[in-house]
Amino acid sequence: MSSTPADFERLGKFFLGREKPKNPSGDETPNLLYDSKDLTTHAVVVGMTGSGKTGLCINLLEEAAIDKVPAIVIDPKGDISNLLLTFPDLEAKDFRPWVDPGQAQREGLDLDDFAAAEATKWKQGLAKWGQDGDRIRRLRENVELRIYTPGSSAGRPLTILKSFEAPSEELRGDSDLFRERISSTASGLLALLGLDVDPIKSREHILVSRVLEESWAAGKGLDLGRLINEIKKPSFKKVGVLDLDEFYPAKDRADLAMTLNNLLASPSFGSWLAGEALDVARLLQNSDGKPCISILSIAHLSESERMFFVTILLNEVLAWVRAQPGTSSLRAILYMDEVFGYFPPTKNPPSKLPMLTLLKQARAFGLGVVLATQNPVDLDYKGLSNTGTWFLGRLQTERDKARVIEGLEGAAAQNGQSFNRKEMEQILAGLSNRNFLLNNVHKDHPIVFETRWAMSYLRGPLTRNQIQDLVKQSGFVPESGSDQTRAAGGNSAADMAGTRESIPIEVKQQFVAPLRKPGPNDRLVYRPALLAQGRLHYVKASNPGVDLWQEVQLLKPVSEDDSEQSVWEDAETIADPLNLDSEAAPNSVFDSVPELLQSAKHFKAWEKELKDLFYRKLPLNLFGSKEFDTYSNPGEPRESFLKRLESLRPERTERIRKKYAAKFQQFKDQIDRAQQKVDREKGQLRGKWYDTILNFLSVIMALFSGRSIGRTTSSARSIGRATQKKADVERAQQTLEDLQNKYKDFETEFNNECNVSLDSLTLDEISIPSRKTDIAVQNVAVVWLPAIVSKAGIAERAW
Repeated sequence: MSSTPADFERLGKFFLGREKPKNPSGDETPNLLYDSKDLTTHAVVVGMTGSGKTGLCINLLEEAAIDKVPAIVIDPKGDISNLLLTFPDLEAKDFRPWVDPGQAQREGLDLDDFAAAEATKWKQGLAKWGQDGDRIRRLRENVELRIYTPGSSAGRPLTILKSFEAPSEELRGDSDLFRERISSTASGLLALLGLDVDPIKSREHILVSRVLEESWAAGKGLDLGRLINEIKKPSFKKVGVLDLDEFYPAKDRADLAMTLNNLLASPSFGSWLAGEALDVARLLQNSDGKPCISILSIAHLSESERMFFVTILLNEVLAWVRAQPGTSSLRAILYMDEVFGYFPPTKNPPSKLPMLTLLKQARAFGLGVVLATQNPVDLDYKGLSNTGTWFLGRLQTERDKARVIEGLEGAAAQNGQSFNRKEMEQILAGLSNRNFLLNNVHKDHPIVFETRWAMSYLRGPLTRNQIQDLVKQSGFVPESGSDQTRAAGGNSAADMAGTRESIPIEVKQQFVAPLRKPGPNDRLVYRPALLAQGRLHYVKASNPGVDLWQEVQLLKPVSEDDSEQSVWEDAETIADPLNLDSEAAPNSVFDSVPELLQSAKHFKAWEKELKDLFYRKLPLNLFGSKEFDTYSNPGEPRESFLKRLESLRPERTERIRKKYAAKFQQFKDQIDRAQQKVDREKGQLRGKWYDTILNFLSVIMALFSGRSIGRTTSSARSIGRATQKKADVERAQQTLEDLQNKYKDFETEFNNECNVSLDSLTLDEISIPSRKTDIAVQNVAVVWLPAIVSKAGIAERAW
């Protein structure tokens, strides 16, 4: 059955696919048109890798774009950025920059031919679903598609400074929401410092929360500098009934303030402070009033940075929601791809509380929350019990299916609906790729459907450079009014200008290309830093087997405060290659050169030190699991490794089964022999009692007949033998029961080992140093880092 636009182009209806026939007769089935209003009761999308989950979620966002519904998309892996790969002309040249060279090589095609094949495939795939380039063009015209990269300049940068401003008066007036906002903001900030804190027990959390409360309750915001000073010297003197210094001594507060200050002073944190303010209204609508789909790509961030940003973002969304008038229609979508770790069933990360509040309250204000995951066991189904829509794809394990069924039961009970567990289990067991079970509380029965062909080119996660190219193609130019950071010391551009002739002539100098040009009243200023590049060889023949070469680079901005001996110790490891030029940009000036960089002997000494530093500070870190007898791949994040462990569970269970098989058989043989002995002893006991009864009867007959009763002694002996045999039976019975109990204990031990929870799994951390003899220092140079400095002396990082 082919579709035509007349079948599915209806306002407020999301064309997600086509219903599957309920019988194999080949009957035509209708298109699945999902009522967008139903999304205000939120949705969950669950499916294993390869189930088509990403395609379904992108389809949903495409339909939102067609209907001009704005969305904020949290993209932890880089898949959803494919939404920008929409080509209305469907020509090979449009696909060419984005095709996967590895896939082309595997198919024996050069890139041009492979791009042509992909274009044809997409054109034909869309045509089968009644779609074409005109529909893609309408998608692009109806919304503005954006990619933001918080903590990076690859996409549109976002600053989080605004997030420490005082919440609105309305939010402050709601005591519960105000406390939640304070708690989650404090948790997110401390998570960025690597502190896993308990809001009730942690001194750090209580102190930071109190600082935020004192300032926000008075309607005053906090910049990060003031926050540090308030931590060091708070305006309050007591915490609860205790004096401040008794609760948190001044020295300890100073240490916490210094830790936060060091984080803010690091070069890597500079990108968090530059760019557009994190403003939910601006993420959902541009200055011309056009709806936006804003993709917040966070794949480049560390685990703690992701948690910090997601927590701050959810708080901002919650504040925005509370400022909106109530509505029953869909006003906007908040979508999070791969919610693993952010909404777990047992732990309480900083992101969980604002997420839970949004699920409870956002529906009244027209915000639909959509959460997607490959890991059903990592979702808090109690928190999702009032979620109205469930899109369920193919699941990997029986445990996954059981958790999903548990969630569906809870949702049905919450909405006062009946639930057919057996039917759901049968449907889930029969799903194939790109087939999903739709369970919608607004409908009478579940629906199985096949997802439609995506209008976006699904090429997989985008790299930093690809995101950079997309943003450049969109014509984005940072606004002159964006938040900025002040140059160290408050020097003007003229004060900072200097020469670089004092750097020894034999020292190589390179220039990081600026990302944008300075404005008419700005100047481009270069600041000196040390760059070290090397090549390391990690080898470990034993388990885990490793043989890996890696390119590494260290960056160290240099100031007059640095010493020759410690110059590399706090250098930053740069993951992505710097965009280096051999010449400075025109009309630029240079910061003064520290004395440390004016001596050639220092560079020679630093180059010698690098081999030892590379060996000491840059090991290859892997995760290992004794329970699963495997190790992570080089560069594999912890979350990905845990997901892979879950996929290895069937193999592990079979391995454990084989390990226990001999012991199980031994127990069964022992129990069989014990049972046979019980049966044998019972039979012998019956025989002894039979003999005893005969002897007694003989004695009685002798008494009546007047014969001799010499068999009396024999009868007594028979009774003794029968009593002894009864004891033998009891001993045999006890032996059997002991073996059966041991078997049950052993069976419990087996089940516990098979069903080990990933939440409680302890991972080993394996550190493999590079091979000293293979360490190669390839480059030690002075690299000049660009900054845009305004006439007022305000500097903004430009690389």
